[in-house]
Order: sequence, then C-alpha cells, then structure tokens
Amino acid sequence: MKQITTEKAPKAIGPYVQAVVAKGFVFVSGQIPLDPQNGEIVEGGTAEQTERVLTSLSAILEAAGSSLDHTVKMTVFVTDRNDLPVVNKVYAQHFKTRVPARSAIEVARLPRGVRVEIDAIAIVTD
Repeated sequence: MKQITTEKAPKAIGPYVQAVVAKGFVFVSGQIPLDPQNGEIVEGGTAEQTERVLTSLSAILEAAGSSLDHTVKMTVFVTDRNDLPVVNKVYAQHFKTRVPARSAIEVARLPRGVRVEIDAIAIVTD
C-alpha cells in the first residue's frame, strides 16, 4: 500500500491522506473545494466549488499514476440535492468520453460548510 500526496491539491484537514494506492487501484479521499495554495474555500457557488473539487481529484489521481479517465467509481456528497444539476453540468465537462459509476448523496453538513465533496476510486495506469 502506498500513500499519495500532492501540493496541487489541498492538504488533508484531518487524520487521513489524499489517496492510497493498493492492488492496482487508487482510493482518493473525499475532496472539498479548498484552494491548495492557501487552504481557504474557493469563492463562488456550487459550480466553482465543483470545479475546484474535480481539479483536486484530477491532480491527486495524476500523482498516483491514474486520471479521471480511469476512474471507476465516484461518490458525490451535496448539502442540497437541488444543486445536482449544477454539479452535473460541471462534472460532465470533465468526462467527455466515458463516465464512471457514481452515487450522489444529500447530506446535512459537509466540512467547513462547503456545498460539495467528491471521492473517487480509479485504476492505476502506471
């Protein structure tokens, strides 16, 4: 098992790592919309938050020897299910040819009061 970290994504805000590679898969911890440079929540609404989360996921996957194109499962957590059309629009821009399996769950709260969190499982290609 190998732990993955990159400065192109926010540092973990708890006792966990950005991702772990095990048996040919990379398991990426849930990402929230934090700017990796200053650790602050990105400005804007659900679209901007979703974009930042997917950018962080992409950076972590690349550091692990994978990519969004090799993602097999994602879980999207939102604090308001009515935000899903916005999340879906941004999400679709990152998956042009193939989309992974996905769950979308409405939750009461997310860390730091953000609107969206996404985790991922992908195949390591290196």
